[in-house]
Amino acid sequence: MAVDRRLTGWGQTSPSVASWVRATTVDEVRAAVRGGQHRGVLARGLGRSYGDAAQNAGGLVVDVTGLDRILSIDADVPSVVVEAGVSLDVLMRAVLPLRLWVPVLPGTRHVTVGGAIASDVHGKNHHVAGSFGHHVLALWLVTADGDEHRLTPDDPLFWATVGGMGLTGIITRAHLSLTRTETAYVSVSTERAPDLASTMRLLEASDDDAPYTVAWFDSMSSRPQVGRGVVHRGRLSSWEELSPRQRRSALVLPAGRAVRVPDVVPRSALNRVSGRAFNEVWFRKAPRQRVDGIQSASAFFHPLDGITDWNRLYGPRGFCQYQFVVPFSAADSVHECVELIVASGHVSCLNVLKRLGPGNRGLLSFPMPGWTLAADFPVREGLDELLDALDGIVLRAGGRLYLTKDSRMTEQTLHASYPGLDEFRRIRQQVDPAGVFTSDLARRLHL
Repeated sequence: MAVDRRLTGWGQTSPSVASWVRATTVDEVRAAVRGGQHRGVLARGLGRSYGDAAQNAGGLVVDVTGLDRILSIDADVPSVVVEAGVSLDVLMRAVLPLRLWVPVLPGTRHVTVGGAIASDVHGKNHHVAGSFGHHVLALWLVTADGDEHRLTPDDPLFWATVGGMGLTGIITRAHLSLTRTETAYVSVSTERAPDLASTMRLLEASDDDAPYTVAWFDSMSSRPQVGRGVVHRGRLSSWEELSPRQRRSALVLPAGRAVRVPDVVPRSALNRVSGRAFNEVWFRKAPRQRVDGIQSASAFFHPLDGITDWNRLYGPRGFCQYQFVVPFSAADSVHECVELIVASGHVSCLNVLKRLGPGNRGLLSFPMPGWTLAADFPVREGLDELLDALDGIVLRAGGRLYLTKDSRMTEQTLHASYPGLDEFRRIRQQVDPAGVFTSDLARRLHL
């Protein structure tokens, strides 16, 4: 039975109220879709999209986390068939004892498989492995007529669904390819860089050296230290590299979360003083250069998963995660954006810079070859003006913003940066002419 719920994204901005129901079977999903709702229907997983992508004000939200079964694992191929509500955390723990690995991991394991497909998430290895959609062999989708359809990469609807933000239907199952691993540890090389140009050079030089690369950069220090960074290069560790103690847990992820953020955080907790201190400590704690240090997969891929409800640290007004990608040829625009952030006075601590490889056929998929930058800003006066200015730099460079992180993009910005948008709208109109599937994001952007 549906109940009213107030929902937000992970950024805790723009809340809205919807009728909410939890589905545990495909038949329940089909019944929810066929039941009709004048404000439409939308699937929701673990709520880790940052903006309003998983909200549907006045409509129906179908919680698919009850579709949580791993249906089969083929260790020979290797591949797995799962229901869409299975989290990446559960999936990783299930396949690791078989020496199998999920080929693409975003910054948190606490997302569902269905959400990972709908957002076409990417990880630290996009330059070699692509995004999540590259590894989907088939998916099952309940469309606007209430029927379930099996789609493969040969189907145009498949590529409207991969990265389609849940607007083509409700994903119920997926067949995913896996890769092999000897351990759940990562061999990591770390190096500090004195400024943004050096940080970018280290990342560029890492393309051929390591499958997993990422940099944290300082967005609050002024010249000559603007954009100083810490670059991490990683690869899955072999059994021989582990110590005897590590070998005893070679294929085990550490148990649950350890630290919990209190329900109430003062509005002033993250400010210029605390932000500068955090950036200084984060930079100084990294070694100047370390080669092949062994870390657990959790520490390397998902450090924030060790802090429950870390989004509360930004206070009651929430935060905006701003992520863009620009072509490699527009590297100067990355410098321009970082300089603008530093000059703005806005606080950003969780700053990430990566290099992306070729995209896929997803019509609304975010990745393309280029530099991607992500920064988290507490919501406060003047932030809109900063982000509008960053939008202008990104669009002039031929880049785009990530829909899964977005909470304030305009339709004009979307249309100028996603060449597959018109084709996405055509396919969506074809399979859902009455607009059964919608969201707050879809209404905001007239998708």
